[in-house]
Amino acid sequence: QMREIMASLGIRTIDELVGRSDLLIPRDYDSSRRASKLDLTEILSHEYASIPEASRHFNPADAYDFKLESTIDETAIIPALKDAFEKGVAGEADIKVSNTNRTVGTIFGSKITRKFGTGLAEDTYVVHCHGAGGQSFGAFIPSGLTLALEGDSNDYLGKGLSGGKIVVFPPKESTRVPQENIITGNVALFGATSGKAFINGVAGERFCVRNSGASVVVEGTGDHGCEYMTGGVAVILGGVGKNFAAGMSGGVAYVLDEGNDLYTKLNKSLVGFSHVEEEEDIAKLRGLIEEHVKWTSSPLGSTILEKWDEYLPKFKKVIPHDYAWMMRGIRNYMGQGMAEDEAKIHAFNDKFEGGNK
Repeated sequence: QMREIMASLGIRTIDELVGRSDLLIPRDYDSSRRASKLDLTEILSHEYASIPEASRHFNPADAYDFKLESTIDETAIIPALKDAFEKGVAGEADIKVSNTNRTVGTIFGSKITRKFGTGLAEDTYVVHCHGAGGQSFGAFIPSGLTLALEGDSNDYLGKGLSGGKIVVFPPKESTRVPQENIITGNVALFGATSGKAFINGVAGERFCVRNSGASVVVEGTGDHGCEYMTGGVAVILGGVGKNFAAGMSGGVAYVLDEGNDLYTKLNKSLVGFSHVEEEEDIAKLRGLIEEHVKWTSSPLGSTILEKWDEYLPKFKKVIPHDYAWMMRGIRNYMGQGMAEDEAKIHAFNDKFEGGNK
């Protein structure tokens, strides 16, 4: 149907439609309706419409300049780390950021990936940021890059995190209690695949949505936390909002349930919960909290570690039923029969060497 309409207008491709405000005809509304008060002159009288048809050719590069050369990566991070980067050695930088600086670290992260691939050691490049992180702070950053933000951040912190590390903590002079105040916006760690994040404060809604491999610590979340999570680990040292773990099919969440009311916030369609009792879980939980305290100096994290025996029983492990079943199967296989099964496979292949295996 769309192609028919385009053909009736003499248009063959979508690209030819871009900017053709001369093809738009405003609807007529009764004078009593609010829509009749809209003045669309500036939209419909776009200068592109006056170009002769034979000369019309839309080029996106001519229409909008993203000014990537003006980003904080290009003006501050990359120059500060230029020598270390070119020599392939570790380096640190110190910068100020504001909420107008979007996707801080992403361009530098792309340079790291081009030069080193995904094998760079943790914390090879550490960028100390001060101020307010804009939208998508630390999006897609790879292994080897650490962004430590003293301040707060906007939505989509760590979107698509790809091996890097993000740390967010309040300014040293702040008198606010971290676990009672929001420090990062909604949809933090959306689609993260690997890496770590330590957030000394509360995150907004939809924390760790579609996280598939990152390990993160936060001191509370809004509604819909860990929604559609498929992997990774989320440690939450505080309260969660409603609909927690909705659509969660993989990964593990450890939640500090001091009010013993997590079950009222949990979306139980795919997940169950239990106390943290297995040695592997305890070691993983404690290790992440220790890292959290090391990077953020979290007072709450320090208290939990100091009174570990008191706090451990208050943690709940949230895990999808099928994921738990799969992990048990893997552990049983690894612990009981892997060597024997491998021997059988090799014997079978040797027997039919040269044929279809």
